[in-house]
Amino acid sequence: MTVEVATKAPAAPTPFELFGGAVAVRKLVDRFYDLMEGDPDYAALRALHAADLDPMRDSLTGFLIAWLGGPRDWFDARPGGPCVMSMHRKVAIDSTVADQWLFAMSRALDSCAIDAPLRSAIITAFTRMAGGMVNR
Repeated sequence: MTVEVATKAPAAPTPFELFGGAVAVRKLVDRFYDLMEGDPDYAALRALHAADLDPMRDSLTGFLIAWLGGPRDWFDARPGGPCVMSMHRKVAIDSTVADQWLFAMSRALDSCAIDAPLRSAIITAFTRMAGGMVNR
């Protein structure tokens, strides 16, 4: 008599895992803010931020980790609190600034070792996010 044991198929990896985890996300964020600080093509975007970008680097890293399916610490620290869109509602964002954010993020993604389908999906989502932030 043979007994079959049901085995659970392993869960598909999350985008966070495919991206490379927290270290890879932080690398993306640091590259993004380094571009924003050092490249005059992103001057309008840079002008919307405080002089000290370290808190923003930490916050964006936490947000993206959770958004990609990693630990949800960023969201857990804001239970019932504002979403990213509402956090930017009072910031004057026009299409130029949104485009600068998207272009800088796209360039930062170029430095990440991710496969083309994941990069494409992220860019598609970032394009929607950037468009949704335009309020001027």
